[in-house]
Amino acid sequence: MAFTAADVKTLREMTGVGMMDCKKALSATDGDMDKAIEWLREKGMAASAKKAGRIAAEGMAYAAVIDGVGVVVEVNAETDFVGKNEKFVDFVKGVAATVAKENPADLDALMNANYNGTDKTVLQQQQEMVLVIGENIKVRRFTRFEGGVSVSYVHMGGKIGVLVNFETDLPADKIQTPGKDAAMQIAALNPRFWDKSQVSDDVLAEEKKIMLAQMDNDPKMAGKPAQVKEKIVMGKMNKFYAENCLLQQEFVRKDVFDGTVGAYLADAAKKLGGTITFKNAVRFEKGEGIEKKEENFAAEIASLVKGS
Repeated sequence: MAFTAADVKTLREMTGVGMMDCKKALSATDGDMDKAIEWLREKGMAASAKKAGRIAAEGMAYAAVIDGVGVVVEVNAETDFVGKNEKFVDFVKGVAATVAKENPADLDALMNANYNGTDKTVLQQQQEMVLVIGENIKVRRFTRFEGGVSVSYVHMGGKIGVLVNFETDLPADKIQTPGKDAAMQIAALNPRFWDKSQVSDDVLAEEKKIMLAQMDNDPKMAGKPAQVKEKIVMGKMNKFYAENCLLQQEFVRKDVFDGTVGAYLADAAKKLGGTITFKNAVRFEKGEGIEKKEENFAAEIASLVKGS
């Protein structure tokens, strides 16, 4: 039975074993997927095959600036306990260092790159971590900023990782404080947009439609002329920007500055004798978008008692 490159990739995803070994397994079993998994398990290469199918929604989001390169990664595990494990944390930091050094084009390229300081690939190192720790572990995503000055922030030991990138004529060490303040704001409020200029016409039209509908359903507002409603909507749009756009949001640290985030960065730059321009940012929250398994311990215990 012939097999394709897609079959090799599927086998790798099912077992966590390297591409070349998956190719050997499929060659040895004439392309039979089930037999190939069995072949790998017999060779001791797929001892964690069952773990690879378990939901990993915990773990760690981590951000760092390494040799001037900004990196944020998310690596998942099954339990919050493992997310605090020293070996797991070291693995995550190694993944970040690999991203900084190798500049992989995508996740596949990262998994096939040499894990920082070793002759193993990231995929092989991940597989080793699964065997050592005993849980499914998965590198999920990453972003890399090269150029400008990046500032990183990790919230609550890895619940959220934020990386912010600035264009500035100031030394990197001078903008750490305003950079971290902006990153903390992003971690706390998770804005939909960085600046109001990024809000598309479609989003604006939808927001206006909702606001007009709300006024039509309000007995006090329904009878007002259309042009009055339009003016009210325009006023409310400023509130929309203030709630959803980072640079238009009120800076949360009122003890430091009373105004918007954009105004705070401009004020900080002026005091430092230079310019600071916000360029981009990334916010990773561990497990976001992953459907977590709901554990019903009472039902589980009841079934065990019933079966005994």
